[in-house]
Amino acid sequence: MGKVNVCLKRSYITVTILIAILSALLLAVTLFLHGRLHNHEEIETMLPGLFSTYGMSIIPLILAIIGVYGACKEKKWALILFVVGMILGSLFLITSDIIGLAQRPQEAEQLKRTYLQMLPLNNASQSTIDALKGIQIEFQCCGLDQGYLDWGYNIPQSCVCSQEATNPCVEAPRSSSLSEYTMNNQYVKIYKEPCVPYLIAYVMRVLDTAMGILLGVALLWILSVALCIFILRRLSKKDEFPVVVYSTEAKAGNYTPLADTVELA
Repeated sequence: MGKVNVCLKRSYITVTILIAILSALLLAVTLFLHGRLHNHEEIETMLPGLFSTYGMSIIPLILAIIGVYGACKEKKWALILFVVGMILGSLFLITSDIIGLAQRPQEAEQLKRTYLQMLPLNNASQSTIDALKGIQIEFQCCGLDQGYLDWGYNIPQSCVCSQEATNPCVEAPRSSSLSEYTMNNQYVKIYKEPCVPYLIAYVMRVLDTAMGILLGVALLWILSVALCIFILRRLSKKDEFPVVVYSTEAKAGNYTPLADTVELA
């Protein structure tokens, strides 16, 4: 069994410990979210995503512990198990990224259909209306699909343009509830554009960020696999030692004793 280079071993252990730390943090966040959403009315639809996150955090954490053990004790079986597991995990992350990019247009269209199911807003639940009001203030928009027309007569105050507004504004219709707030024949200005395009763009940015993080994690896993393979190759290499052959026919050398030389002198 060959001797592993110290720098190579330390590099592998450092990368593997980093993977373990990231996995432990992801596991902690998942546990926190699971506990917080335990009584949520839509928890059943969230469980598949939570279980997937559990798997993506627990499995790499276990493999990282096995990998560090294998490197410290120079156990080939542990390093082989780490390599196989991390290769499968990296393939899963890269495949998920590719599928996510391919389905991006369909996901945007599905989001649009989901948001438009809230219409008409006059029949929406109070929780939906409250959430939409917050969205209108944050994204400086009004309504979902046709702007302020989605609200009909009862246009909420959250549609009113703020002094720091950067999105386009229009005068509120005189036949709306905001006409009561006119002063000196100056009508209140409200946001012109609907909120659905802003919501879709925001969700797409979040998904792009998530896919970027997954790709970074996959590259980190691939790096750990490469370092582990180098360690395995070094462990599999046999050290060469010079062969010492003893022969019974070896003759004594022609040496002159030092003491005899001194006496002759």
